[in-house]
Amino acid sequence: MSTRMSQQSVYRLVPRLAKNLTALGNVASDSTVNRSIIHLVNLRVSQINHCCFCQHMHSQEARDDGEHQVRLDVLPAWREAPCFSTQERAALAWAEALTHVSQQAVSDSDYQNALDAFGEQGLIDLTAIIVQINSWNRISVGFQFSPDITI
Repeated sequence: MSTRMSQQSVYRLVPRLAKNLTALGNVASDSTVNRSIIHLVNLRVSQINHCCFCQHMHSQEARDDGEHQVRLDVLPAWREAPCFSTQERAALAWAEALTHVSQQAVSDSDYQNALDAFGEQGLIDLTAIIVQINSWNRISVGFQFSPDITI
């Protein structure tokens, strides 16, 4: 698959796009949501959205921050995998619910589990992180950004 428009062109033509999405993501650096959960959420949402570019980037970032490959391997089946904490499960359920919002309403139980796991501030931070990665995915998928994968 070839790139429809290069990243450089997109960001040169509309520099506010990258600047504003990056600013939204800065919530993560000031957040009570830990880095491991941010990596899992970014990767899971990118899997759902079929964003090769972001999957490649976020899986590498997760490994660089010490995430175990085995957890990344079973992330699509996180509901069945015993290696995810209650807080991670709440974050992943919330991320999936918001990512699939056009197909199904967000359940009260997903909301309550996420609220219980993160509190109000943490849930807002987590939501901003999910909004950001969904936005990046749509840009990357729409313009067919391709990661530099060498084997």
